[in-house]
Amino acid sequence: MSDIAGIPETLPAAPPLPQALRQRLADALATRGADYAPRTRYLRSDGSPLYTNRLLLESSPYLQQHAHNPVDWHPWGDEAFDAARELGRPVLVSIGYSTCHWCHVMEEESFDNREIAELINAKFIAIKVDREARPDVDGIYMSAVQAMGQDGGWPLNVWLTPDRLPFYGGTYFPPVDGHGRPGFRRVLTSIHERYAQDAEEIAAGAGKLASALARSLEGSASGGVAHPSEAVLRDAAGAYAARFDPQWGGLQQPVKFPSSLSIRFLLRYQRRSADARALEMATLTLEKMASGGIRDHVGGGFHRYATDRRWLVPHFEKMLYDNALLAVTYLEAWQQTGREDFAEVTREILDYVGREMTAPGGGFYSATDADSIGADGEAGEGYFFTWTPAEVEAALGPEAAAIANAWFGITPSGNFEGRSVLHTWESQEAVAARLGVEPAALRERIERARQQLYAARARRAPPLLDDKILAEWNGLMISAFARAGFAFAEPDYVARAVRAAEFALERMRVEGRLRRVFHAARAAGPAFAEDYACLIAGLIDLYEAAPHPRWLREAVALQRVLDARYADESGGGYYRTAGGHERLLAREKPGQDGATPSANSVAALNLLRLAAFTGDSA
Repeated sequence: MSDIAGIPETLPAAPPLPQALRQRLADALATRGADYAPRTRYLRSDGSPLYTNRLLLESSPYLQQHAHNPVDWHPWGDEAFDAARELGRPVLVSIGYSTCHWCHVMEEESFDNREIAELINAKFIAIKVDREARPDVDGIYMSAVQAMGQDGGWPLNVWLTPDRLPFYGGTYFPPVDGHGRPGFRRVLTSIHERYAQDAEEIAAGAGKLASALARSLEGSASGGVAHPSEAVLRDAAGAYAARFDPQWGGLQQPVKFPSSLSIRFLLRYQRRSADARALEMATLTLEKMASGGIRDHVGGGFHRYATDRRWLVPHFEKMLYDNALLAVTYLEAWQQTGREDFAEVTREILDYVGREMTAPGGGFYSATDADSIGADGEAGEGYFFTWTPAEVEAALGPEAAAIANAWFGITPSGNFEGRSVLHTWESQEAVAARLGVEPAALRERIERARQQLYAARARRAPPLLDDKILAEWNGLMISAFARAGFAFAEPDYVARAVRAAEFALERMRVEGRLRRVFHAARAAGPAFAEDYACLIAGLIDLYEAAPHPRWLREAVALQRVLDARYADESGGGYYRTAGGHERLLAREKPGQDGATPSANSVAALNLLRLAAFTGDSA
């Protein structure tokens, strides 16, 4: 096997890499520098990677994480599907994102496993997709897997025909049977054998599924012009109340995600209807989230979700969109109730984003990882954010540590793998009485301890930062800073919203059209309806906080692009993709909110606000 500057002729059991591609990979690897640490177990004696695949040439941080797997990965595109058609193979599409804990687990267990890589390379064409850069691809194939009766989630692994038709899928697979899940080796072998025997039958079934998906995802005209009645709001509030967890807030389910959009609905519904129950559900949920481990009590901000109904033990990744939505939710709760604890949470979130998640040009980074390097030098989930009593005492001294341990619930046994996730379930008055100190003195000492713990934590190896900048999520955070700056009369927050808006408009717009991603000093990737809708909303919020005509003009200009390129003129609403976008199985028209609001829900409110500001009834 001859190498071109460290790039072998082939990956295990894969077709040979073209020489021109190997040279491009060698050139890209050479630019990484002496400090480059390849993310793989397969290293040469000099520390350089034994394997390198096409993903090294991609800008996505998630794809880069898989660039030294022995899997012969392709990025999404025609080249991969042409190869599948030529070789008569099915396609494995694996979708995830850079801060996804279970994506990391499956990468380490399976995709960086030479034996499994050989099986993939010999029997399939393998594609990696970053769901955050390509929500269109992710949305379609997530819907397909759910239509097959499987749970959704990431990593999402779906098998397609060479014509991009899905016929099997799932989420995380362990390498061998376990945890109630089939092993990845067995799944790969079974799919290969079945496809070899029944490719035509599989394609026929996949075609029927794809047709049904297209009808579902593309939507249809309502057939009338009737407006929704107030009954829709009553039904929504009733549905939430029927599933409400009266002890811990949120919905009654074993895993809990931040309830941003639901809580904002409940706050508005209470204002409209004077329904006291709606406000009780909203405030209880916000209280429990703020006191639980899902909140970073040392550094500010919230983790992705809690693995238990008490909001105690999170998956530790932090997402920009969650924190943008939660900042506004707590802000609105403060505006409605006057509770300073809710205002404090908003300030903590925004100060964290300003301090740790803001790029030099003013845009906002996407996320930080769940995993971090522990004291043993190994990567594990949550080490950066968790504590032992001994670590607290080393940072604060015995007397201050006793107060901090009592307030944050830090114990010798811990609540997460022998360590403690910080939480504040007791009131300050109760803790002060137990420790025999005045509540005011306790508050002062807690704040001092928090600052010292932050300084001590900063000396740990931090979680990986996903430094790509997404238009949609930046729009959400521009809204958060602008609205908080207006409500709190805080000029710095408004200034941060201004800088981020200028960054998006000047660096993420090319020839009048947005790009979704800014990374490695360039804007790239198609923008989607949610990018336009959320940035327009951010600009409208900024116009209200800092009423310069530019922000309204820019919002109107972006709305014109959204109308011209994304609108369904006959059926109403907006498609996720622009006209002329790559043809997929369906042109999805998203109408349901998820972790982020759907493009159509944001756009509907934008249009109402723009009509009011401009007087243009169109």
